[in-house]
Amino acid sequence: MQFIVTILPFVQVVLSVMLVAAILLQQRGSSVGGAFGGDNMGTTFYTRRGAEKVLFRATVILGILFALSAFLSLYI
Repeated sequence: MQFIVTILPFVQVVLSVMLVAAILLQQRGSSVGGAFGGDNMGTTFYTRRGAEKVLFRATVILGILFALSAFLSLYI
């Protein structure tokens, strides 16, 4: 148990840096008007393919791992 307490902060820092990098590498799909609730009629929707799909799934997995490590740190 002491090993987990010792290594958990380092794991959280690494996960957070990787999560921020994965989020920043994704393309922006909406304009500024869409961010504030405006109608975004010019945007077309498409399916993710290739590297974009891998990056999206990696972002989701990193987010889940970071949340689990945060809950674990509250438990310990």
